[in-house]
Amino acid sequence: MSTVRRVFLNGKIGNKLAIYFLLVILVPTVTITTLGNLMYRKSIIEEQNASTKQMIREISNNIDFYIKNNENIITYLSDDPRILSFINLKAPNHEVEDEANRTILKFSCLHPEIAGIMVVSSKDTYASDIMYRISRDPLVNEEWYTKAAQNPDKLQIFNRPLGRNVNNVFQYCEDDVVSVSKAIVDKTNDKCIGVILVDIKVNVIKSVIENIRLGQNGFVYIVDKDNKIIYSPVNKVVYRIEDAWIGNDGNKILVKNIKGNQYEIMSVVSPYTKWRTVGVFPIEGVERIVKNIKYSSLVIALITLITAEMLAIFFTKSIVNPITELKGLMKRTEHGDFDVYFNPKYEDEVGELGSAFNHMVKEIKKLIKLVQIEEKNKRKAEISILHAQIKPHFLYNTLDTIQWMAQEHRASEVVFMVNNLSNILRIGLSSGAEIIKVRQEIEHVKSYLAIQKVRYEDKLNYEMDISEEILDLKVIKITLQPLVENAIYHGIKEKRGAGMIYIKGQIKNNKLNFVITDNGIGIKSEKLKEINAVIKNTVSLNNSSLGYGIFNVNARIKLTYGNEYGIEYSSKYGSGTTVNVWHPLIK
Repeated sequence: MSTVRRVFLNGKIGNKLAIYFLLVILVPTVTITTLGNLMYRKSIIEEQNASTKQMIREISNNIDFYIKNNENIITYLSDDPRILSFINLKAPNHEVEDEANRTILKFSCLHPEIAGIMVVSSKDTYASDIMYRISRDPLVNEEWYTKAAQNPDKLQIFNRPLGRNVNNVFQYCEDDVVSVSKAIVDKTNDKCIGVILVDIKVNVIKSVIENIRLGQNGFVYIVDKDNKIIYSPVNKVVYRIEDAWIGNDGNKILVKNIKGNQYEIMSVVSPYTKWRTVGVFPIEGVERIVKNIKYSSLVIALITLITAEMLAIFFTKSIVNPITELKGLMKRTEHGDFDVYFNPKYEDEVGELGSAFNHMVKEIKKLIKLVQIEEKNKRKAEISILHAQIKPHFLYNTLDTIQWMAQEHRASEVVFMVNNLSNILRIGLSSGAEIIKVRQEIEHVKSYLAIQKVRYEDKLNYEMDISEEILDLKVIKITLQPLVENAIYHGIKEKRGAGMIYIKGQIKNNKLNFVITDNGIGIKSEKLKEINAVIKNTVSLNNSSLGYGIFNVNARIKLTYGNEYGIEYSSKYGSGTTVNVWHPLIK
């Protein structure tokens, strides 16, 4: 078997495609023949009815939960000492009455489904949160009070409480609430000493029902034990359902004709509230499903064809993917990535092509590596030459200044010049070391600026702000002096009036950062673009009119520590120039 598989996979692409297309034809045919009559009308209808029954039962249970929760609230209030103190008052006491009102308010605030709570004593006094007596007629004669007092162990439920001597500050009408009441019993003699009335918002029942949909056009409504509607959606069908249809047998599924359409009606009666939850949905939806079953074979055929097409795509990809992969590797090579390798899985035409590609990339990589080594050696040699050119150039200018000073001012200032020159030469040589401490680099640039200050007098001023924490860090020597020299000769010297150079040293973004700012003539935008192009190695120094100082400093830092370090130039012509030097933190 493995031999046959190897021969097949290593065969010609044409042969593979012929077999793949054969499979694409066979798979749908076999699948459509095998998959026939898989759905049954009875099972779908039974599942639909079971699901609807379960949904209605869940609605009924949720409504019972809200009613039971309010009965629990009544029980808590019946045992609350503050409520009992109010009930047992023999004379008016505002402090006790206010405490009872606050207690009631706490419960109503915690339960948003409550529209109001009222506690009425047998002496016809009452405490409430937002409910109040409308007239002077006794509350103890109200139906909700008398029924609760006569049946102290049972919760009394009143749908659409009409004609009560009670109102609410929010003016809820009788259609907005369902009322429940229960007696407060004196446990010493089992006598009724008061009644608690709670109004529950009908919106709570609505929120339980409104998102329930029985099919596309089905609905659910609630009736009390007298078949009076507690809640129903806006639907004309509700009022055409006769009470005798649902009767006492809530477990029966009825089929009735309403306005020319067949509807299934089923209901569940709550043993707690005696309310009936009724579900109504048109049979048309079920029949539509049943009709759809007749065309299931067509759907199965379509699915099978899609599956077959997917298989065809999968098989085709096993051929196309290696070619696509090879194409992607070639594009990466085209953009300069030579660390690519094609892994040929099989020994067909694509495999042979991939092996040839790997050999070609390997040879190109070798040639590029040789060229890079030669370029790097050439660059190092150029930098060494440029570095050597800086010292005699500066020494010539300094000696020229000393000669001028000797003619004009005699010995003391000559000594000053020679001292600073000695410092520059000493730090510049540094016994051959290329890396020195920041404090030495600062001393070097200070000596240079001191000499230039003597030369330019009031034309040149400078300030330094060097953080103490960087003085013992290491830096490539002669980093700042060429940049300061560039600021003097190309910035301050070219402007009218006094010039200022500000040098700041700090740690920024976890790097050593020097900022050299001058208020010189600045750099024109074309020249600034040329400088930045050289700094970013986008233009060869041989093709640029720039001097070696900027290039030398930038190149030494980048070659030593990488392209994330180096110098950055920004300038506004007529205002001045700022140079940022970025160097790694080296202790």
